[in-house]
Amino acid sequence: MKRAFAVLLAMTALFLTPLPAGAAGGFPAGFLWGVGVSGFQHEGHYPDSNWTRYLAQRKEKAPYRDSADFRHRYREDLERAASLGVDVFRTSVEWARIEPARGKIDWREVRYYDDLVARMVAHGMRPMLSLSHFAHPGWVHDQGAWKNARTVEDWLDFAEFVVRRYAEHDVLWVTFNEASYYILDEVRNKALRLSEAPLMSSRLVEAHRRAYDMIHRIDDDAMVTANVAYSTVLNPLFDRALLTEVPDKLDYLGLDYYLSMSAANLSVLRVFSGEYWTIEPEPDGLYHVLHDYHRRFPGLPIYIIENGASTDDGKPQADGYQRSDSLRDHAYWIHRAIQDGIDVIGYNHWSLLDGYEWGSYRPRFGLYTVNVETDPSLKRHPTEAVAAYRDLTRRNGLPPGYVPVKPPARCSLPALLSTCAALPATPPYPG
Repeated sequence: MKRAFAVLLAMTALFLTPLPAGAAGGFPAGFLWGVGVSGFQHEGHYPDSNWTRYLAQRKEKAPYRDSADFRHRYREDLERAASLGVDVFRTSVEWARIEPARGKIDWREVRYYDDLVARMVAHGMRPMLSLSHFAHPGWVHDQGAWKNARTVEDWLDFAEFVVRRYAEHDVLWVTFNEASYYILDEVRNKALRLSEAPLMSSRLVEAHRRAYDMIHRIDDDAMVTANVAYSTVLNPLFDRALLTEVPDKLDYLGLDYYLSMSAANLSVLRVFSGEYWTIEPEPDGLYHVLHDYHRRFPGLPIYIIENGASTDDGKPQADGYQRSDSLRDHAYWIHRAIQDGIDVIGYNHWSLLDGYEWGSYRPRFGLYTVNVETDPSLKRHPTEAVAAYRDLTRRNGLPPGYVPVKPPARCSLPALLSTCAALPATPPYPG
């Protein structure tokens, strides 16, 4: 028992965070506010891919339909994004769409991405482009995907095609979205045996390292990352899927944060059932997680690539906590981290629109609601968070005197010892 307790103390010490001092001032000049979508989740009309195959095989998953049809409504959706006052628009350039067969380029789809990127720039938004967001072409699936060494070469050919086409637009590049979950999804969908997960990881590491060098040959000033999703205190283990193997091949650290865990809040375990809307949010956990990554990757600026809140089919939360509350509360704790000296350079809200959450339309993350299953017109309905985000970007910060709606969590696992000893103070946001 004593040994187990000593091990627990040693683990929690890794995540020990000093209690924050009071903050002053707004967000730094040049801080990037953004919003995003992803190809498979929002575009609709998706070509043959690993995920179209999985949905054909897994009848328990909701039909894909055509999602929010971003593919044909991107012009108006980009106008919605620009009206938020954001600096960055994130999406993925889909390999399955551009190269439906090895060596065969679908130029109609290339022209779609050409216009998409050009319109982002015309609206004053910097493109953030992911080169892989869980989906790959059907022909890649047929050749064994990342179990096959050939896939590394094929993906690098695709990546170079995309980079050469859009590098002039000062793109923020993301090679692989959430590598640990990419691998996990391939295992869950029976495309990969658990014993083969290390092989896929090694191939993603090789592909990222070579892509980083390729991107910098084309554009020496490029900013490149591979974003990671924070899940639990086990993240140092999950990060080994890619992040910890490539620290010398990152220009910034991309972080996705939705949830955390504390002694009184184990609702995060419901993530395994996909009931994201039932998870009790802990916005202060982001503060502790930022400190953790800052310690583990000193010198790397951090960009929060995804953060948001889920509702159950768009219904209000039972406790009255709204998406606008979540948005402001997370911004409060980001500001506190910045005041502690952590170089946080940007924040993207996930997502602009409701989309397909890898098997279901029930979890809703959109600033704009889209009722895919019940509304053939796919009308975009603004949530209350639209006005909140506009106010945040206009001010480059929160209203003076703002205090988080959600109080700090007792015994937050990312900073267990410090938050069991005392809760972080929440002084009003300074004017």
